[in-house]
Amino acid sequence: MNRALPSAHGIHLQYRIAPADRPAQADQAIDNPLFELLGALAAEGSIQGAARRLGLSYRHLWGRLKDWETTLGQALVGWQRGQPARLTPYAERLLWAERQARSRLAPHIEALRSELQRVLAEAAQENLQILRIDASHDLMLPQLQSLAADQGLHLSLRFAGSLDALRSLAEGRCTVAGFHVPPTRRDSVYARALKAQLKPGRHKLIGAMRRCQGLMVAPGNPFGVHSLADVARQGLRFATREPGAGTRLLAEHLARQQGLTLDALRISATETGHLAAATAVARGAADAALGLEAAALRLGLGFVPLVEEEYFLACLADVLDHPAVQGLRRVLGSARWEQALRDEAGYAAAEAPGAVLSLTRALPWWALRPRPN
Repeated sequence: MNRALPSAHGIHLQYRIAPADRPAQADQAIDNPLFELLGALAAEGSIQGAARRLGLSYRHLWGRLKDWETTLGQALVGWQRGQPARLTPYAERLLWAERQARSRLAPHIEALRSELQRVLAEAAQENLQILRIDASHDLMLPQLQSLAADQGLHLSLRFAGSLDALRSLAEGRCTVAGFHVPPTRRDSVYARALKAQLKPGRHKLIGAMRRCQGLMVAPGNPFGVHSLADVARQGLRFATREPGAGTRLLAEHLARQQGLTLDALRISATETGHLAAATAVARGAADAALGLEAAALRLGLGFVPLVEEEYFLACLADVLDHPAVQGLRRVLGSARWEQALRDEAGYAAAEAPGAVLSLTRALPWWALRPRPN
């Protein structure tokens, strides 16, 4: 039955939850029935011995063995008259490779097991609050998540573009949405995009932070760029962001201020996240990208500041009294959050961190249409 595999085989990982008085052994952090069977056969040298070792009947183990051979399209055990059952060379290679992989991954598997154990323990805490946040990518939000966890608040954080996060809020897929906005006028591309997603009275904003965005360039800024117009004029390769991202919208906004469109830029890559865009510049796939000062510095790049923007968290007005939202506001207003922002380049505390703001107060360009007489 030695024939080629009928098709590619995928790996699907699973884990079990069992009583604490039966902890998994270090070498059994991830169990797999195929390798349990092969290991027992290798150790015992017979179907009967392997069945005894695994606590199975001879018939049951034999059936499982045949099922695996059908799935893999390869013989796993060979017999010779008067000789004990032996693993085929293919089965021996398979068992050896799995043991090698297991030994290399053991620390990571244990770390994952410990993390899942921690999550299980936290879920048992009746006072644990969970808050779903979809937010525009930012380097400080994981630190906010950590500070919140210290207060018994778990922020279930998913990164999405600013507009995508606000759509998620509108569709009820999250409770809080994070987005950023530069100083702008009410007729700007930024204002028009946001007005379609936010409604005065229905939505409220929570001040989170200020941050600096600009051009991430090679160390020393070899092309001497100071604006998107410089990038376009020199025909430099520009790494843009994915559709729906707030920073892509910012690029459109800044380009329009200089009488350009993104079509005037030589787009060489479309990246997801500030660090990915910075990496494109660092590895030479782009000459410039719009992104955070902190991302540029982390990768040793040059940085040309262009705009300081506000980062807000939006929610529906009727969830402001929710304990998890109140807990989030306390973390945002804490001295620890303010210090974390001071310690990271290009960040500063919001004018009113954690405070609830109306759209018209937070965004002065938001002009309500006057009622007809």
